[in-house]
Amino acid sequence: MRRISIEDFIEQNAKYFVGYERESEITRIATEIMADGIKEKDAFHIASAIYSGCEYFISTDKRLLRFRTDKIRLVSPVEFISELEAE
Repeated sequence: MRRISIEDFIEQNAKYFVGYERESEITRIATEIMADGIKEKDAFHIASAIYSGCEYFISTDKRLLRFRTDKIRLVSPVEFISELEAE
């Protein structure tokens, strides 16, 4: 049931693409994230999500889930579904 909920959510919301024309702004955000010790690739993923206005960044990477910012919530898939079900 959780897997189906996640797949449905992704299908309904994965509509935005962050292209190269936004590279300078994404790089600025990613650089700030990397200053907190986040690896470059992860920082760019999070920066793209922030730039796109996402409320959540879903990951299973426990090290990455420890990163905190007021710009986006980093949660595990289980935490995400639990929050959706609580609404």
